[in-house]
Amino acid sequence: MAIFVDKKNKLVVQGATGHQGVFHIGEMKNFGTNVVAGVTPGKAGQDVQSVPIFNDVMDAVDETGANTSLILVPARFAKDAVFEALDAGIKTVVVITENIPFHDAMEFVHYAKYKDAVLIGPNCPGIASPGKTKIGILPGSIFLEGNVGVASRSGTLTYEIVNSLSEKGMGQSTCVGLGGDPIIGTSFINALDAFEKDKETKAVVLVGEIGGTAEEDAADHIIEHIGKPVFAFIAGRTAPPGKRMGHAGAIIARGKGTAASKIKAFEKADVKLAQFPTDIADLVEKYS
Repeated sequence: MAIFVDKKNKLVVQGATGHQGVFHIGEMKNFGTNVVAGVTPGKAGQDVQSVPIFNDVMDAVDETGANTSLILVPARFAKDAVFEALDAGIKTVVVITENIPFHDAMEFVHYAKYKDAVLIGPNCPGIASPGKTKIGILPGSIFLEGNVGVASRSGTLTYEIVNSLSEKGMGQSTCVGLGGDPIIGTSFINALDAFEKDKETKAVVLVGEIGGTAEEDAADHIIEHIGKPVFAFIAGRTAPPGKRMGHAGAIIARGKGTAASKIKAFEKADVKLAQFPTDIADLVEKYS
């Protein structure tokens, strides 16, 4: 099993004919992803990596049965692209695009909930279930099929931690990049609940960072609802007071969002914390 995505996902890539679209369609196909269509207005009839291109998502869905979309369009077009996918009946949307205005994200995150769709991102690297599918820009070479679930706010740290797990022979059930913006479609809590229900997942790794209250909220949820062992790493612990991190969501206010408050919350929830990203693999090996 896996969470959110598996072999049943038929992917349409919105922004397929751009440089990133062309490259990542190839990478996803190499991973085993069933990429069935691409969309770029005005370029219907072309193909990218043997994937047919359509003018709009509705045509792609009608012709190929696509049920999942990857958004790779520029920020100014992202909201319309997400709305187009949802209106075409797409039920899983992964938004890679960064620098999307907050009010645009608010609108399409709310609309995805209204449409009962899973939305991952924005400003995220995507999601991968080794042996099944990869939707996004995660480097496929670092993954190993296994039973450790990973949910992360940071793309780069995700790669480092997944790679260290794989090098230790601890594969992943699913790795989901949540995104670093203040407004995202899938939260730590959503991922934790999905991993808790997933029979394949035996342990969960959370990769957090200073700013926001996502980690504190997750810790409270773990106490009440999660029975599987959870491990975590918090980035930005050495950041000077008042220093802003790179992610738009890394905002500290009213005593919450600091590394100390997140660590305290996780310790209360009996979450094992790593001092360095590469320590996660040793903790999982020791306590799982």
